[in-house]
Amino acid sequence: MTDSEKQPQDQQLVDGFTAPRRCIRDSAATYPSSNPPESIDGHTEESATSLVSEGGLKAYLTVFGAFLALFCTFGQMNAFGTFQAWYTTHQLSTLDSSTISWIGSLQFWVFFFSGGPIGYLFDRYGPRKLMLVGTICYVLSIMMTSISTQYYQYILSQGVLFGLGVGLMFVPNSFYTLALAKRGKQSQLHRFYPSLSSVATHFVTYRATATGIAMAGSGIGGVVFPIMLQDLFERVGFGWATRISGLLCGVLCGIAILIVSSNQSDSAKKAPTQLAGFKCFKEVKYMLLAAGGSLVALGCFVPYFYVVDYAQSLGISSHMAFVVLALMNAGGVFGRIAPAILSDSFGRFNLLVPTAFIAGLLNLICWMFAHNLPTLIVFSILYGFFSGAFISVITPCVAQISDIREIGMRIGILYSIISFPALLGEPIAGKLLDLNHGSYNGMIIFAGTSMIAGSLLILGVKLLINRRMLARV
Repeated sequence: MTDSEKQPQDQQLVDGFTAPRRCIRDSAATYPSSNPPESIDGHTEESATSLVSEGGLKAYLTVFGAFLALFCTFGQMNAFGTFQAWYTTHQLSTLDSSTISWIGSLQFWVFFFSGGPIGYLFDRYGPRKLMLVGTICYVLSIMMTSISTQYYQYILSQGVLFGLGVGLMFVPNSFYTLALAKRGKQSQLHRFYPSLSSVATHFVTYRATATGIAMAGSGIGGVVFPIMLQDLFERVGFGWATRISGLLCGVLCGIAILIVSSNQSDSAKKAPTQLAGFKCFKEVKYMLLAAGGSLVALGCFVPYFYVVDYAQSLGISSHMAFVVLALMNAGGVFGRIAPAILSDSFGRFNLLVPTAFIAGLLNLICWMFAHNLPTLIVFSILYGFFSGAFISVITPCVAQISDIREIGMRIGILYSIISFPALLGEPIAGKLLDLNHGSYNGMIIFAGTSMIAGSLLILGVKLLINRRMLARV
């Protein structure tokens, strides 16, 4: 009889040490109520054993640091509509909307596409080195944007370099990774359920709450930056407004570097990459989810880019137009937090499908007929909530249909796949705007129908998992 077989039933072997078995149910996980914990592919889940202290000063500082990092980086990325509207009437006024939107689309593409490699580097080296490099890239990109005059300069600085900086700051704080892994026999693999990096390595019981608070930073940044930048543009001009933004973000990101920490074990950081994760290309559920996510991503960010222009086309003042974008991002704050709390009760796919569908429907039935400020505000808040929920929930859905040993790679592959439609969506929308001679109807129909089509493909994944429509999946 092996040593592991001699252990009492209430104990388990973890990295060579005997520890009491603690049945902690991760708040990010969803299991059928009548069945024992089991992954969707049939891989039995062992009870999660906490090798970290729950909470504590380092943990709370990590949450706050992650909040600051996401406030600055993804928060300002969410506010690109501010720059889109400014460029169309100032520096890049000779270019059409679709050409200008390539700048913001490149931000998203570089951010998404870099997720896999950056997630791997996080697992090996922890957050601080990546965040330091990310802060340098991020602040440098903003400073270079402030002195740019040519289109290609904006592409390189605010598109490519900015997206890379955001990826290096965002991924260590929010990408799902394997927090702990036992090297050796696969049957002795002990781990947490896929967790948000850095923040998640400090929490088990309150992991969803902690990560939701950190993620809220991106939405709050999306509220603050449009209003702040618009006011600074008018007061001190584009150059100094952008530089002030860069200096502020540099300070806040510097604080984040000092206080964010990872509680991963050395063995987890050095865990080898599982190349077997590429077998996901042969799995119907995974590829259907990737196809659905790609269609949703194709239209998801269009309102964030063009709602300011749309508001101004209605005769709404520039100040209120930027407030509309801020309110859209404010809705996204709650959209990112609520799914983390609700997914355990209702199921991940049960939230992902309707949020994507409703977000698409809002484009068709609300944005299409938003011809005054009150209606546009209602659309912005609701769309921000449901689109934010989609962004929040799709990653754990990948985990749910994946082998635990391959989750990190599969999430990286998914984000690389959806980076391409995220790159193309806004320029396509801008081209439709130009072809329709300033009418936004074609753009709105494009965004709404692509999101609805994507949600229906994701519904197909849910039905492949469980054919009962009301089953918790």
